[in-house]
Amino acid sequence: MPLTVTPIDATLGAVVTGVDLASLDDASWEEIHSAFLAYGVLVFPDQSLDEESQGAFARRFGRIERLSSRQTGGTVQFSNQKPDGTLMQPDEERYRILKGNEGWHTDSTYMPLAAKASMLMALVVPPKGGETEFADMRAGYDALNADTRRTLEGLSAYHSLYNSQARLGYRHTTDNLYGFHDKGAPLRPIIKTHPETGRKSIYTGRHAYGIPGMSAAESESLLDGLMAEACQPPRTYLHRWKVDDLAVWDNRCLMHRARPYNTDHPRVLRASRIAGEPESELAPTFADPRAAAFHPSSSNKSSLTAS
Repeated sequence: MPLTVTPIDATLGAVVTGVDLASLDDASWEEIHSAFLAYGVLVFPDQSLDEESQGAFARRFGRIERLSSRQTGGTVQFSNQKPDGTLMQPDEERYRILKGNEGWHTDSTYMPLAAKASMLMALVVPPKGGETEFADMRAGYDALNADTRRTLEGLSAYHSLYNSQARLGYRHTTDNLYGFHDKGAPLRPIIKTHPETGRKSIYTGRHAYGIPGMSAAESESLLDGLMAEACQPPRTYLHRWKVDDLAVWDNRCLMHRARPYNTDHPRVLRASRIAGEPESELAPTFADPRAAAFHPSSSNKSSLTAS
């Protein structure tokens, strides 16, 4: 079967069939990369990739970001199931991170070097819920009126995982199981220009806070309202996972979120995250009040973690 790209009925997304990602040739890769830039998120059904094959596909997009000390072959499991087979409980750090990820976000904006792309492959799915939803921030920007665009063009916001978790009532602590994010709060423009397509998009998400020149309340109101308005049909796509589905998306123009499910059931997705190019994704970092409160000895210095 020839490689086929079938658009989803939304402003983003396509399903790609007729390709075996474990034996991808250069011509097929070029078609996939073009579709990735056009549609923002691609879904590949029935891909039985092992860790090595998934890591190899991820490296087609760029350098792999280090997410965990348990990372192997360019992948790490995002799961509510622990290595011994038991399920995580609400008082555990990883459980709280997974709950936090149910808010709209872009990966690694709280790091000095934000993510370029992310990839998930479904290994175990719950009987109900646990979907991943995507939102097209290019179309979200296009829907803004001219006055709002002009206002937002001059604004930036800090990004902090400590702050986004605190808003949910969680005290976040840095460990070796999820990222390395005690390096300060990056300051990022609210409107982002895509480095490859030139299209503009809204670039905020749950980690964004503290717009310079605004009070905390004003900033929160603007950012929350902006996301609520942007993340609406037809600018959203809800993907219902089937085992061996693989999805890859462009963090430079999309938001995403996990959807709730009954955590008495396991949900296991194998993740790869691709680091952005420093020319477009590296941001200056500043002292993070939340991180300083939780980790007084933190140096808050910038760091790059990609391989």
